[in-house]
Amino acid sequence: MSKVRVLFVCLGNICRSPMAEAVFAHKVEQAGLAEKIEIDSAGTGSWHTGEPAHHGTLEVLAKNKITRTHAARTITKSDLNYYDYILTMDEDNFRAVKYLGKSTAMIARFLDYAPSVGMREVPDPWFDGKFDRVYDMVDRAAEGLLKAILVDHFDG
Repeated sequence: MSKVRVLFVCLGNICRSPMAEAVFAHKVEQAGLAEKIEIDSAGTGSWHTGEPAHHGTLEVLAKNKITRTHAARTITKSDLNYYDYILTMDEDNFRAVKYLGKSTAMIARFLDYAPSVGMREVPDPWFDGKFDRVYDMVDRAAEGLLKAILVDHFDG
């Protein structure tokens, strides 16, 4: 079986999507599936290309004992058919990914995997600095996504 490939997408790829990438990768490693699930993140905007994750993202990840290296990149058309799952952080990113063209990937809003959060969009902490709040949402959605992938690809 080939790897399951997962891409997280936000606007600049320095706050939400690298946080989701790191949290999900941590859960995948804990589940013993690191060799079976490939994880990355990207932005719909290119102005942060090559930059590390935002210091607020790095701080909340460190507080939760999660480390992952990151360099921001922009989503490409080829990503649409390389990844199995493309998870967007908000409606604008969802539309931007869909606008890139046809995709073999399942494109969804990340918080659809955490209905108990009661929101469909992960707010951008770049604007309000609420990285802990975003971490809690991302953590819950990552748990839901992993459960869904286990059912869909690894017999539950």
